[in-house]
Amino acid sequence: MKSMFIALRFSIVLMLICGLVYPLVTTGFAQVLFPKQADGSLMTAADGTVTGSKLIAQNVESSMLFHPRASNAKYDPTASAGSNRAVATTDYVKEIGDKVAAVKADNPGLAKIPADLVTVSGSGFDPDLSPEAAKAQVARISKATGMSADALNKLIDDAEQGRQLSIFGEPRVNVNALNEALLKQIKP
Repeated sequence: MKSMFIALRFSIVLMLICGLVYPLVTTGFAQVLFPKQADGSLMTAADGTVTGSKLIAQNVESSMLFHPRASNAKYDPTASAGSNRAVATTDYVKEIGDKVAAVKADNPGLAKIPADLVTVSGSGFDPDLSPEAAKAQVARISKATGMSADALNKLIDDAEQGRQLSIFGEPRVNVNALNEALLKQIKP
């Protein structure tokens, strides 16, 4: 009986340490050291309203803005999901063919379509595109906004992020941040 009470007290102490003290301490350090990231890397409009997070892709249908990768989760951050389909199935091949046709229709004259414009990310809400995928949309956006292709390419180049620690990952562009910069250019 005595060992059961010892085990119970030990369990309660560990629950308090691991379930209360540790999360509060790490959250406190995160708020002090990295406040923007700890709050979710939120993006705000000029009037102070929150427009989203730089970490979660948003559904964009406007021809005036850069489109992110497609999402199996319908851009719902509470429903992370991949398709779990094999790339050799006829359904997948048809879906990619339909997406290629849609990208060509939205971006006339596009000779080479980057893969990330027609494939989905594993989580369903990856906010990043390759610089090539962003630049593939320049003609459409230029036509819709009246901005020059050079100005749009400069926005992309300015928003490009290199490899992490110079070795991990690929160069990428955060579509949310890119669209935010684009909106500042169109609506001063």
